[in-house]
Amino acid sequence: MALSRLQAEFFSQIADPQGVRVIFEHMPGVFFFMKDAQGRHIAANTATFERFGIKSEQELVGALDEKFFPLEVAKAYREDDLKVMRSGKPLINRLEVWYDEQRNLNWFICTKLPVLDKRGKVIGVMGITRRDEDRLRQHDVREVTAAVQFARANSHRVVTAAELARAAGVSERHLHRKLRAALGLSPYELLLRSRIQSAAEALAKTSTTLIDIALDHGFCDQSAFTQQFRKRTGMTPREFRKRHQG
Repeated sequence: MALSRLQAEFFSQIADPQGVRVIFEHMPGVFFFMKDAQGRHIAANTATFERFGIKSEQELVGALDEKFFPLEVAKAYREDDLKVMRSGKPLINRLEVWYDEQRNLNWFICTKLPVLDKRGKVIGVMGITRRDEDRLRQHDVREVTAAVQFARANSHRVVTAAELARAAGVSERHLHRKLRAALGLSPYELLLRSRIQSAAEALAKTSTTLIDIALDHGFCDQSAFTQQFRKRTGMTPREFRKRHQG
């Protein structure tokens, strides 16, 4: 966006370029965040780090989303961040899960924009997350919620798209359209991610063997499990367990 001479002169006089984010401290129910190209948190408003359960921004800076969110959720955030950075275009009013007042994951609306350096190169992403009841009603999240809940409840087995659609009370085509619009996922990807997320929790919290975890989550063998797990997390199940169990 080209600046007029008046705008350019005004912005050049601002003493603190970060001062503009102070406004987010005075917007109730709005969670501001900024990350670099590697997905590390750089800045946030007080509401954001308090919702994360930490006491100061210092504890936030440098952390990845995996520190605060389940693997499946953090992975979805990262994919959207990369989409914004690669295209240079904003992602407006995307339906995402975020922590509510009870620190339960619930539906919120998120808008993300690319962060540019002085030469116009994309160096990160920033955005706001908020509860917008009017837009949530427009999304009609009941069907999406039903699908997500069913996928999570059945993460121990392979579920078909037809079965998922029946659980949500809609046709397969309608569910596909709803999930794409709300989450950017196909029914297949939602189901697979739910199984991966449940398996990741088992890897982190139990000593169950890799092959048993694979079979317990609907994978035909350990090789297939490792392939899908690495594709969506960037590490093998063994590497994930080592990192999260120390």
